[in-house]
Amino acid sequence: NIFMNYVHRDIENKLLSLLMSFPCLALTGPRQTGKSTLLTHILPDYNYVTLDDPLLREQALSDPRFFIDSLGERAIIDEIQYVPELLSYVKMNVDNNRKQSGVVVFTGSQQFAMMKNLGETLAGRIALLELLPFSIEEKKRALSITDILSAFTSAALSGSYPELTLNPSMDIRTWYASYLQTYLERDIRTIYNIGNLRDFQRFLQLIAARCAQQVNLSESSRELGVSVPTVKTWLSILEASRIVYLLPPYYRNLGKRIIKAPKLYFLDIGMICYLTGIRNQELLLNGPLAGPLFENFCIQEIVKFYLHRGEKPPLYYLRTASGQEVDLLIEESFGQVVPVEIKLNKTPSLSLAMPLVKFSENFPQINSNKPVLLSLIDHSISLTRDVTAISLEDFLRNLKSL
Repeated sequence: NIFMNYVHRDIENKLLSLLMSFPCLALTGPRQTGKSTLLTHILPDYNYVTLDDPLLREQALSDPRFFIDSLGERAIIDEIQYVPELLSYVKMNVDNNRKQSGVVVFTGSQQFAMMKNLGETLAGRIALLELLPFSIEEKKRALSITDILSAFTSAALSGSYPELTLNPSMDIRTWYASYLQTYLERDIRTIYNIGNLRDFQRFLQLIAARCAQQVNLSESSRELGVSVPTVKTWLSILEASRIVYLLPPYYRNLGKRIIKAPKLYFLDIGMICYLTGIRNQELLLNGPLAGPLFENFCIQEIVKFYLHRGEKPPLYYLRTASGQEVDLLIEESFGQVVPVEIKLNKTPSLSLAMPLVKFSENFPQINSNKPVLLSLIDHSISLTRDVTAISLEDFLRNLKSL
């Protein structure tokens, strides 16, 4: 799991600054996003143990106090979800030395139950961060990606997981097959006790083909022949384990005309391409999912940007009953909102940006600011006095400076 050449992660500064303020830190996120690699690299003087190791797990379970004491001054405990009993002993240690910061770092692959335990047991003593797969910036540190089209193609056909990026000889389809197998068997079955994994997998394929669309539970339930509550549970599991991201509707003081269902995105478009059988650039750029995949790509990168800064993504979308829609709204300070439209297009035009041009007219009660059209261009151009067409990377750079 450790690669020869370490790729610096966007999250590093945030992580180190939190370690100076809190006694404990938990780094969570999906499997294989590089959590252990990151921690052992930037915290070389920490004692590293993983509870994935059955022997260590047994020791931790049989004598938790001794286990914690034997770790020494500073420790990284990987896969804490296997022995949550350790938390109360960590808490005692921390409370005996209130002045110390950065004592223990935990990682866990599974969001849900574990996070609740951590947050409750170590309330006020722990900072939480999430690590997702490589961002465009991070990938560029390892590969030569020159423009937004190649960044999109690479994310779609090679995924963004570190192992796939850093090991070009890796067979992508085999990797995803085994990734999903592990996820289903070890996380889904064990933690959620989901009986029928085959139906769950069919659901995953179904929603992959509907990325960047509004969630329709009753439609999925009909197609799969399972109940709506079951579909709802499955979706919340996928959301909790950061396989999918649900973009909520923007509803502030807009009355009843707003469609209330969230839109569904994956946090790695490589997985969508694996699940839907898109294997080459021809299919990617000319197939029926081209537009939705590009939209999903932009959203996943913007979500990563916020999570890797330790912030809750202030992201929404807007659609009215009469069909007016804006792909993305980013809420900034003082209630200002940046409307964003996303189009898989090389030559942005005013007609593509119409929802943005009409935005302030359609929604006068929203305090909108600098509407943006994201497309395949690699520089910025003004489309109107207000609307700018800009590349995703420049857009992320601008977000950084906010």
